[in-house]
This record gives sequence, structure tokens and C-alpha cells, in this order.
Amino acid sequence: LDLNWTDPVFCAVCCSLKSRLGYMDRKEARVCVTCHSTLLTAHSWEGGVSSPNPNNPADYCSTVPPLLQASAPSTPPTVMVPVGVLNPPASEGSLSREQRRVWFADGILPNGEAAESLKAPDTTASSSTSPSSTPQASSSAPVAQVGSPVGSSVSLIPEDGLPPILISTQVKGDYAVEEHPSEIVLMQHLEGGGPDPLVFVLNANLLAMVKLVNYVNRKCWYVSSKGMHAVGQVEVVVLLQCLPDEKSIPKDIFSHFVQLYQEALSGNVLTHLGHSFFTQSFLGSREHGGFLYISPSFQSLQDLMLPNPPYLFGVLLQKWETPWAKVFPIRLMLRLGAEYRFYPCPLFSVRFRRPLFGETGHTIMNLLADFRNYQYTLPSVKGLVVDMEVKKTCIKIPSNRYDELMKAMNKSNEHVLAMGACFNEQADSHLVCVQNDDGNYQTQAISIHHQPRKVTGACFFVFSGALKAASGYLAKTSIVEDGVMVQITGETMEALRQALRDMKGFSITCGRADQEDTQEHVHIQWIDDDHSFNKGVISPIDGKSMESISSVKIFQGSEFKASGKVIRWTEVFFLQSDDQDRPSGLSDPADHSRLTENVAKAFCVALCPHLKMLKEDGMAKLGLRVTLDYDRVGYLAGSNGQALPPQYLGDLDTALIPVIHAGACQLNEGPVVMELVFYILEIIS
Repeated sequence: LDLNWTDPVFCAVCCSLKSRLGYMDRKEARVCVTCHSTLLTAHSWEGGVSSPNPNNPADYCSTVPPLLQASAPSTPPTVMVPVGVLNPPASEGSLSREQRRVWFADGILPNGEAAESLKAPDTTASSSTSPSSTPQASSSAPVAQVGSPVGSSVSLIPEDGLPPILISTQVKGDYAVEEHPSEIVLMQHLEGGGPDPLVFVLNANLLAMVKLVNYVNRKCWYVSSKGMHAVGQVEVVVLLQCLPDEKSIPKDIFSHFVQLYQEALSGNVLTHLGHSFFTQSFLGSREHGGFLYISPSFQSLQDLMLPNPPYLFGVLLQKWETPWAKVFPIRLMLRLGAEYRFYPCPLFSVRFRRPLFGETGHTIMNLLADFRNYQYTLPSVKGLVVDMEVKKTCIKIPSNRYDELMKAMNKSNEHVLAMGACFNEQADSHLVCVQNDDGNYQTQAISIHHQPRKVTGACFFVFSGALKAASGYLAKTSIVEDGVMVQITGETMEALRQALRDMKGFSITCGRADQEDTQEHVHIQWIDDDHSFNKGVISPIDGKSMESISSVKIFQGSEFKASGKVIRWTEVFFLQSDDQDRPSGLSDPADHSRLTENVAKAFCVALCPHLKMLKEDGMAKLGLRVTLDYDRVGYLAGSNGQALPPQYLGDLDTALIPVIHAGACQLNEGPVVMELVFYILEIIS
């Protein structure tokens, strides 16, 4: 709802409530429950519903200047008091700018006058603890809904030189900006090995933290983003091995961070084993093709200054390796591990190295993926792993990934069932595919250092239904490159597919029927639900762990701007549900989508007059936890692990309570508990 738009269109012919609509000359028309409550809230913001509080003289003050009051075509207010006659007493929230800290979306902004060089001029939004003063707040800080995406992505990286840096002031915790830093001075600081990193300002909402570190006996540049979370992207870390006597900061990484930020604003975000590619020379070579992004598992993270989870490490790729990053990235990840003897792969990047793959040549992947046009790849299922032991192979499928498996199976060839597997963290070793200098592929294995090999993981499996019953074999199993192939009869293939549809286990005996001592077994097993997501993520409300709680990233959700700031909804967590992938209580997913959208809009509208205050007080990341049940309806809002101060609760009550009660009326069975995450960003015109 755009409160600056005088003719909103609401339609719901099947609803019983009515409201007067501007575009129908204020005639009554049917509207739904949610729209009815929203219209009531909007009318109150226009000053036509709420009554002044007799105990609060400020409520009788008009926010419109006297001359405009007199010339207004509409009926003037009963009591016309000039603006500013009854000013509310100063509170702790009214500190001067010199006493405030100014924050980035995920960190501290430079303070005082230096901060103004990065922001457009704006006016401070007034705040009040009384819900009845909402119209005055909205008048002093106009609320506008803006089309997604927004947020300043204007790069501050000059063509020649380094971006601005934050420097500490004499006041503890405050920072200023140095716009043209000397690289010689900065290198001296880095080589001095101090505990604090250099903090570069890439745009108004994105920082880069830079240090020189000693990682696994290698001198490396440590470059980490800070601010990606605010646009739905996990933070990114790059460990780049230093060149001998290198005296120049790798500025190309800064530009790539800005590119990732801009991509995230459009909804294109990176995940584990995702990739990003370069279109021009990068770090001094056109042979550098891009980054492969990896979630750390067994690698050492000791003494690294890590960003808030979740985060990914970017590993530099050569151009010849980029097809594998597109088609089958787990093969590339493990091949890097074999090359540098790190399990499962290194987290550092090496420039100007030789590529680990060349021409595609003869590989089984030519049959399973499209290397020419990249129209299709080998499907994979989250959490699916392959365990290989002596004379036994187990394909383990999480029970909550049934729908994913069915989608992949229904798209497969009738006679071939092939799928990619995830990295098996329960295994102590893994198959690796290595391409020799002659272009042929061979199988190797890498394992955890000083640990005996008992269970070996594989990267994919293939079931082929072309085995003839007259061959004398019940089935055949073999290792192919870094995967497992099982040849079975057509009848066994049909039985296997039916078992998967019925979500039942299935076993295949491989070998000759008359040679039991040489037989091997392949088992399909359904295992417990896969909950390996949102590791390390905590609630901004109270620090509650969000690990294994399902969430959805929001890229085209509610965004409202006021006072040079924008508040944007980035994610929703489903804290209580029968099905982790689908919240309970609302049988229709569309109902749930509308409810979360309405709650997000109401939250943004309520806090718009206070965005500047919230940001300056360090509350740039906000959480809203909503509980809907038959006997209990409510919400909790907070930031930095604490509930929001009381001065914001009046406006939140006014905006949220009607929406939440309307949502409770839609419950069919079971409660709905969800937590929405918001960020306040800078806007530069």
C-alpha cells in the first residue's frame, strides 16, 4: 500500500466487509479482511480516524503550516496550532549527530560530517511513543513504497586508485572516511601485522575487510565482504595466495564484490558449489575464469576473522575449468583437493596455475550433461549421498527430499536413472576424477589425513536397465570416474522406480547367482530428514539459533523508503510447522504468501518514520516473530539480540495487530510461527 497514492484499488467481490474507495468517488465496495484493516490504518494516517488524546496537547497540533491550513480546499482541523509551538521534550533518542554512531547495513558507517559525503541530504524523522501520534510521524517522514530492487549499489571504487577506507577516530567505536588513501601507507600497515583489518567502502552498504594472513603456511590476502546479507546474499571470503614481493592490494576483488552485490539485488545469489565468471582480465590474467564458491567443512579456519554466518569461500578458477563449474562442480572441487592435498578442497586461491582439466574428451558426463549449450546438467538432490564400503554400496536419500527426487526421476530416461550426489561429510574419503595429460580420465581417491579409509563417498550414480537376463549376472556394479554405475535388467529398473515412488528401501544383488562369495550389494535407503542448512545463523530478536529451520529468501518483497533510507524484507523463517518445507496452519500456500507479505508491509510502514533513528542507533538488521494460534496471537520485534525499545511499539501495534488478527482468522489447523528479517539500507540519489 502506497500511502501517498490517493486512489488505491482494492477488489474482493466474495468478501462481506465494505469500505469507501477513492477511485469510486468514495462509494462503498466489498473488500477482504486484510484490505479492510489496511484501509482503516491508511485513513488513520491521513488524520481522518484517530482522535486526539486530551492528556497530550501535542495531539491537537497540526503538522501542516498555518498558511497551508487556511488555503487547503478541505475542511480545516478544529484546532489550528502552528507547527513547532508544542514541541515534545527531548529524549535520549534525540542526541545530536556528533554523539551518534552511523551504521552500514551490516557494520558501522563513518560518523559526523564525513558520513554526509556518502549520503544524500535528508531530514530526521520524528518518533513518538504514542500510537495516536502516527499521523504526525508520517507527515514529517513521508512513506513511499518503492519497486524492488532498491538500495544504493553505486560503486565507490575509482578507476585509478583504491576505494575510501574507514579510519578510527578518537571517540571509541566511531569512524571517519578517508577518500584517497595512500597504497604505500596501507601496505605498511598490512605488513605490520596488526589485529585490525583495513575496511574499504565499496558502496554505501557494502564493505570489504582486508588483511595479510598466514594460512596453512601460505602468505595470503584475506578479503571478506560485509553487507551482502542485507540483499539476500551470503557473505563472501577470498583467500588469495600472495605473489613474491607483492606490494599492491588486489583491487579486482573489490569490483567483483560489487558485481555480486548488484546481482543479488536482481535475485541472482550464490550458494554452495555456485560460480561467478569474469568477462575480462582478472588479477593480471585473462586465463582466470571465475570463482567456485564453497562452504567450509573439514578445512582449517583457525585464526581467520570470519564474517557472520552464512558465508562462502571463493576459489579462483582457470578458464578451462569453468565448464566443470557449470556442469558438475563437485568434480572440480574434489579435483582441487587432490591437487593441493587438502580434504575435500583448499580454501585458498593460486594465480597463474595450470588448469586441472582440458578438452572435455571422452567422459561419461558427455552422456549425462550438455557441455555444448549447457541446456541440461546431471540432476542432484540435496542431502543425497553415496556410501561405498567393501562389497556394499548405499545410496542414502533424506526423507524430506522426496519431492525433489520425484522431479528428477520423472525427467530421466526410461532406461537410465542417473543423479549427482552431495559431498559426503560422513565418509572419510572420496572418489576423485583426474584427467591425464593425454586427455583420458582415471579414478583416484583422497582421504582425511591420518584416518583409515572405511567409507568412501562418490559423486554420482547411474542405474542402466540394459542388462540382459541371459547374461548370467543378477546385476553388475562398477566404479566409473568418480561415480558408481549399476547395470540391471529392465524388470529390476521398473521395480526400483516403483520403490522410489512408494518411498521404500530397495536392494540389488550384483554378480553371478552361482558365486555368492563374490557378490556385492547396492542398497537404496531413506534416511532422516536433511537439516544441514542455516548453520550458525541466529535470530536478531533474541539470538535464537536458526540452524535446521527452513527459510525462504525474499528478493521482490516489501520495500519502503523514508528519510533517505529504505527498509527491505529479505528472508522469512518458519519456526513451527509440521512440514519443514511447508508451514502448517494454512492449507493454501497462496494464503500463507499473502499473510507474510501483508505482515511485512505493515512492519515496514510502521517503522518508516523511524528508519533514520534505528539506523543511527545500530539497529540496521531487524527481526519480527509472529505467532498465530487459536488461543494466542502476538508478535515480538527486536534487533541485536534484544527487543525493540518502547518508543517504536506504538506504531507497530497500530499497523501489525489488525493484520495479525486477520491472519489468525484464516487458520485451518495448527499454529503458524514465523520470523521475518529486515534490513535498513542507505539510498543515494
